[in-house]
Amino acid sequence: MRGQFRLGVDIGGTFTDVVLEKDDSQFSTKVLTTYAAPEDAIIDGMHQVCARADIDPSQIAQIIHGTTLATNALIERRGAKTALITTEGFRDVIEIRTESRFEQYDLNLTLPEPLLPRQHRFTLSERVDASGNVLIPLERDEIAALVDRIRSYGFESIAVGFIHAYLNDAHEKQVRDVLAAQMPDVMVSLSSEVSPQMREYERFNTTVANAYIKPLMKSYLGRLKGRLAYAGADCPVFLMHSGGGIISLESAAEFPVRLVESGPAGGAVFAADIAARYELDKVLSFDMGGTTAKICLIKSQTPKTARVFEVARTYRFKKGSGMPISIPVIDMVEIGAGGGSLAHVDALRQIRVGPESAGSEPGPACYGRGGDRPAVTDADLLLGKLDPENFAGGSIPLDPGASQTALGALGEPLQMDAQTAAYGVAEVVDENMANAARVHAVENGEDLADYTMIAFGGAAPLHAGRLCEKLGMSRLLVPTGAGVGSAIGFLRAPFSFEATRSVYMKLSDFALDTVKTLLEDLQTEAAGFVRTCDAQAPIRSEYKVYMRYTGQGWEIPISLTVDQARTPDAATFQTLFEADYTALFGRTVAGMDIEITVWAVNATTDAAPPMELDPTPAAKSANRHAERTLFDPASGEMRQAAVILRDGLLPGQTINGPALITEDETTIVIPTSRTAIARPDGTIDITEVAP
Repeated sequence: MRGQFRLGVDIGGTFTDVVLEKDDSQFSTKVLTTYAAPEDAIIDGMHQVCARADIDPSQIAQIIHGTTLATNALIERRGAKTALITTEGFRDVIEIRTESRFEQYDLNLTLPEPLLPRQHRFTLSERVDASGNVLIPLERDEIAALVDRIRSYGFESIAVGFIHAYLNDAHEKQVRDVLAAQMPDVMVSLSSEVSPQMREYERFNTTVANAYIKPLMKSYLGRLKGRLAYAGADCPVFLMHSGGGIISLESAAEFPVRLVESGPAGGAVFAADIAARYELDKVLSFDMGGTTAKICLIKSQTPKTARVFEVARTYRFKKGSGMPISIPVIDMVEIGAGGGSLAHVDALRQIRVGPESAGSEPGPACYGRGGDRPAVTDADLLLGKLDPENFAGGSIPLDPGASQTALGALGEPLQMDAQTAAYGVAEVVDENMANAARVHAVENGEDLADYTMIAFGGAAPLHAGRLCEKLGMSRLLVPTGAGVGSAIGFLRAPFSFEATRSVYMKLSDFALDTVKTLLEDLQTEAAGFVRTCDAQAPIRSEYKVYMRYTGQGWEIPISLTVDQARTPDAATFQTLFEADYTALFGRTVAGMDIEITVWAVNATTDAAPPMELDPTPAAKSANRHAERTLFDPASGEMRQAAVILRDGLLPGQTINGPALITEDETTIVIPTSRTAIARPDGTIDITEVAP
């Protein structure tokens, strides 16, 4: 008999995390990701947590899934054979990009190659103007002739993107009709459906990316659904999308580009839930797994969102060096490497870490799976942060000797021993992350000293304490289940979908009827997607407009209340814009007209309410399980540190650094400068020791 049990599954670059919720209990596991057939790790993990919870897979009522497969397919160029059909004269937009140079003085600037070579990009004679009026009609005979010509190429997927199609999609739909008649087996992605927004480079690139990964993701999702049903879990499967909500498997298969940041988005939702529980208005989420590390600013328990983000950057951390994807997304910034990221010495004899990762196959040297190059995990092992006998709950024994050899080889040209090289690797990783976090905060007008860090992911609790020291942050929370935080976040996320559309309008020409109709249409579209997931739950709508001064290149998002959206007026829009503009840039621009470029409505069900927090009992020292030698980066020395079992901690018990709090999925490192207390919900609350 099917119960109310829910399963969250996050496929990462190194580990697949599986979490089962049963009543008020959680059962979790980490399984090495199986690249050839990712569903194998999911089935394995599901059976493990079901056995621990003493239930049968047939009792699972719902599965929420997030994955990096879409991202990896784009980065590794493992997509389908794809074509682009566009307006005559615009064949090379995805290669020309924009005039922006992210490294202005680099004469050897390397830009990402477009997903499609030039011979796979085709044009038709048609044109729609910036108001949506047809200037050159599209002839069906011309479409038929082109489709007949490209049929022999063997394309699996076709992207269709015409100029200004976000205002008038008639020509794109004509092409789809002809493709359906003449190439019924080919998959089609229309820019007017995938990303109906202005800026043709971003829109075309997003549509091409969707088409490129669509066959792969549709096949994977179909296989996954079948394998789960065969294993007994024949229940609804939903996907986490990049905007922090849940969509149906069918919608995910149609618009897989919306899954590109699905795993990290779950982590941001997880952190927002913890922020709500502790009534924190300024939070920095820190998610460090096996492959990457990401941060997200969370204000008033809501993650910061954006409309465009980049994948496959050719210059690590350099904005503008990757492929832009124009979809609603939680604004997360990649700030560093993960546990599996490999270290090397560059031409300037400096230690560098990443972007290459050992992943799960072969993994870091200490995994004993054939890897011989040092990774961050190898450094953490030699510095005493990890117990070689109890990594991942003892399921993956680590080999310190292999780490010693790999790091010794790394340090040899620098005349460093293995432990010094490990210290160098750890400090490079931590300083890179701290610097990237500082830059992101400044770009958003924020001071991180006012923020609380929430750390999750398998590697984050190992590095978060040191990161707080570098950033001047006085408080760090490590919640229960931090090692599988993203998967837990999936179970906290609402069903949601954001509909967007570009309609250019100056406030001086504010058209009330047009605005009301546009917002109503977007609300209907977004709510329709949510209803495919949940036919009964109440739906609320969140409204945003993207505004700028006339002549500026980029917009800022302005949130509207429901009443402001239902009775819009130009004066209210101007007041809201000027307030947010001043908060970001410190001033307004007098005498300039203001324009709106993009309108967005997010339809969402209510997220799960945060757990109520009981009072913390009076402080008392925790019992030591053991002691271990731990490297203290502040002093540069190895020191004896207490080892505490997290399962044995009682609310109110305190731990003074240096110390290690161990559990199956991760280890929390308490630096010498910090003290920790166990909260009633199991969260470890780490604060700076008063001087």
